[in-house]
Amino acid sequence: MPTPQISAVSIQKSYRKGELRVPVLKGVNAAANKGEFLSIIGQSGSGKSTLLHLMGLLDSPDVGEVRLDGQRVDNLPSKTRDELRNRVFGFIFQFYHLLPELTLQENVLTPLMIRHPLWTYWPRRKHYREMALDIIDQVGLSHRLKHRPSELSGGEMQRAAIARALIAQPEILLADEPTGNLDSETGGEIMDLLHRLNEEQQLTIIMVTHDESVAASAHRTIRLAQGQMEQVEKVA
Repeated sequence: MPTPQISAVSIQKSYRKGELRVPVLKGVNAAANKGEFLSIIGQSGSGKSTLLHLMGLLDSPDVGEVRLDGQRVDNLPSKTRDELRNRVFGFIFQFYHLLPELTLQENVLTPLMIRHPLWTYWPRRKHYREMALDIIDQVGLSHRLKHRPSELSGGEMQRAAIARALIAQPEILLADEPTGNLDSETGGEIMDLLHRLNEEQQLTIIMVTHDESVAASAHRTIRLAQGQMEQVEKVA
């Protein structure tokens, strides 16, 4: 059997509220192969977003491991994990996290601005802008280049967030409730876009959702309940 591209192995995670220790994940195993579209579904508080954040190295497990191509990565030095987050992972969040003072194009360029120091970014700025224009066109926002987030609709902001995630050419896209703030029609458009990226670019996508119909469109679904994996479902 091939090694999964990314896996969470026997993950346990708790948080503290004052003196109280609140267990969130209780020995969860999850894995995605290259090019797979995996959904993680569960009710609020089931631990699904925590699992996604751990797999994307935004947090560290108390017990267990996160592996990338079979190699443990959650225990690497902070700088190395930062580099992996910038180069390997693309992130899409429910609340977009666009910078309000920047235009759409500038927001899309931020991962490259973070990746490259000024003296290497500046000579290649024209090339990077052309990359941004191409990706913005892919998500259907060419007419919004100079608009700021306050001038965009919810669907447009989510498309901008997807473009921002894609410009760094990630190997794995992690999406946390990507349709959670959108109406059903706009959410369907976002899902169509994610499926197109998965099919055309063989981009691995791991998506957290509480919506059964959204989860059902993935290749495979992991269901969490009270911090444990309840079942794994394959879509026919």
